[in-house]
Amino acid sequence: MPHTTAPTPADTATIHYRVHLHDLHAHLYRVVLTIAQPAAHQEVRLPVWIPGSYLVREFAKNLHQLQAQQNGQPCQVEQRNKNSWRLHCVAGQPLQLEYLVSAYDPSVRMAWLDQRRGFFNGTSLLLRVLGQEAQAHTLDIVAPEQPAQQDWQLATGLAPCAVDARGFGCYQAAHYDELVDAPVEMGHFWSASFDACGVPHRLVVTGAPASFDGARLLADTQKICAAQIRLWHPDGTPPPQRSYVFLLHATHNGYGGLEHHNSTALICARSDLPRQGASTQPEGYTTLLGLISHEYFHTWNVKRLRPAQFEPYDYDQENYTELLWFFEGLTSYYDDLILQRTGLIDSATYLKLLGKTLNQVRQTPGRHVQSVAQASFDAWVKYYRQDENTANATVSYYTKGALVGLCLDLALRQAGSSLDALMRALWQRCAGGALRETDILAALHELTGRSWATDLQAWVHGTHDLPVAELLAPFGVRLEPTDATPAQRLGLRVQEGRSIQVQQVLRGSVAEQAGFMAGDEWYGIEVDGCGWRIASLDDLALHTGQRPQTTALVARDRQLLRLALTLPAPDSVQLVQLRTSDHPQLASWLVQAPASV
Repeated sequence: MPHTTAPTPADTATIHYRVHLHDLHAHLYRVVLTIAQPAAHQEVRLPVWIPGSYLVREFAKNLHQLQAQQNGQPCQVEQRNKNSWRLHCVAGQPLQLEYLVSAYDPSVRMAWLDQRRGFFNGTSLLLRVLGQEAQAHTLDIVAPEQPAQQDWQLATGLAPCAVDARGFGCYQAAHYDELVDAPVEMGHFWSASFDACGVPHRLVVTGAPASFDGARLLADTQKICAAQIRLWHPDGTPPPQRSYVFLLHATHNGYGGLEHHNSTALICARSDLPRQGASTQPEGYTTLLGLISHEYFHTWNVKRLRPAQFEPYDYDQENYTELLWFFEGLTSYYDDLILQRTGLIDSATYLKLLGKTLNQVRQTPGRHVQSVAQASFDAWVKYYRQDENTANATVSYYTKGALVGLCLDLALRQAGSSLDALMRALWQRCAGGALRETDILAALHELTGRSWATDLQAWVHGTHDLPVAELLAPFGVRLEPTDATPAQRLGLRVQEGRSIQVQQVLRGSVAEQAGFMAGDEWYGIEVDGCGWRIASLDDLALHTGQRPQTTALVARDRQLLRLALTLPAPDSVQLVQLRTSDHPQLASWLVQAPASV
């Protein structure tokens, strides 16, 4: 019998992509898309946004030179709108498209390519074949041929079907959503693996310095993952992810993350990574662990359990929901709480972080203008398009949403339940899928036997301050006044350097009353007829002493202005810190997770 070779998934896939690192110095990917069974006049589209980042980013702006051919003959390509093309082809015969994508974005949201590193999200590179999104898709990533990149590796959460030892080759996805929900990292990176509750995890770090303590980060990440799996599945049932990949890129000064169904892309500052042999770790390391905890929690809360409006995703336009306070806010509540439960931070540090969140919300005049439900809905035009008036007109569904999570948890615990129980109840009720606010209310009622409609109306749809102090008191935690910084007392958000660049002026503040405006350059003051150059707001106390008045010297549109400024008293702004006393209820809230992983 003649020798035969079994077909690979790439041979039999209905939709197949082949990605080439076309030109590293020109930052160009080349994509070849083969559609085995196209429709007549097949249409293809590129997403305009990426799930998890609620802004229309117009990825099609980076797509160039789209061409198509069928049976060796070119096909006419007709652009229908900003992100859609119609291919004038014959139905049922293989159709091949080819195009270039520019990759200049260093964030976790788009695509990057140079001689040091490659990274992309499928939403930036991979055209969607209309009508065939539910078909099997394969992705072949070609290894770079340049000598300097011969030892590059590749990491992704996609399932491999034919890859080499470095990770280059063919991957498969059950459908388009799965395909584009798995970022790809390429280059020289540190990589290690661990097991959490029976699930294999991989940690990939690009750009780490020589001092990087990989073993420390691996062990701490393992604790976070195990604690979260146990939170969602205390009965030992398998979690939804069969495997998981952390893709962490360390840069000079960066921060951010984006969740995916079995992976996450993260950015941190190199200085925040744990260091070998250090007796104490950088303060930013706690921030990094909180980011890891946040994005991993999304594995359940938004990647599976998600707003009903996201079923399915509409990649062509905004997907509106009033529930980001739940999916981002409650995730923000849990991220640091998980660090405390696992012993990665102590209770005092946790309460300090919680106090910081509380003060951030209290320093946002927009909390009395916009509800956290409205903030969720307006994310597309407000949260991701912040300007000089953002703090005065909006509230963050991350920070206030985290406080809503705190209030829910404390109130539920007083009623004999917990936020943990609510999350698990919703997971079961919604079968790890579409969620509505009515589901939250129903689950709350089932757990406690009472209606929570009034509470959610006030906390989520209202603009009054949350009852944080009242709910913390039964747990032995009280709010005490603490000193505000000069910027907080003045009502300014600034960037300091050789002068003070005013970025935001808070509504009702003494700075607003004096006539400050975002964009002003504050370079000096006059005190008793003497002028002083200042580069920091800390310089005010040095030159003004106890005097209640000064004149601020600012430049606006190259015009010099003198603004009469009344200096606020040290206690003019009410910021708080959280203090505890020995109280039996405190331990019932800040519960330590078991040590086993």
